[in-house]
Amino acid sequence: MSTAEITETTQFLTFQLKEEVFALEIVKVREVLELTSITKVPRTPTFMRGVINLRGNVVPVIDMNLKFGMMGTNQTVNTCIIIVEILLDGEETLLGALVDSVQEVMDLDPNQIEPAPRIGAKLKSEFIRGMGKHDNQFLIILDIDKIFSSEELNMMQEAGGKMTSAEDAVEQNESATV
Repeated sequence: MSTAEITETTQFLTFQLKEEVFALEIVKVREVLELTSITKVPRTPTFMRGVINLRGNVVPVIDMNLKFGMMGTNQTVNTCIIIVEILLDGEETLLGALVDSVQEVMDLDPNQIEPAPRIGAKLKSEFIRGMGKHDNQFLIILDIDKIFSSEELNMMQEAGGKMTSAEDAVEQNESATV
């Protein structure tokens, strides 16, 4: 969805990565979790911190700081995981976004949103929907469906599937020994 398609007030969840404030359209956010134990998965990209168990579902967790080329997230009392729904091959898929802190849910009118800045041909910015203005501060509005390449998403989904198989094997072994 481009800024031209935003014709009415839209709600956004804002979060912080280092000193920058980002926003996601609230309809893409399933929930916000306190930081929980993340199981590392071998041979995945450095920005993929691992997977979590979300009510029986294996959900990949991405360190958004690393994904955006910043230093990794320092775990604090405010660090949390935003569970988002993204499109992968036409299917809704859950993904955890590890962020420094969640700030608030806010309404932005179309006149508070400007198009994404043109950065140049070498830098990809198609994942930026626009720049929001709120209380004399800019918010970088993300298009979560465009942050990851299809190869990255498939790799994360496969990692989650392998984890599920490994967990099933452990459960089967535990039940067989009882």
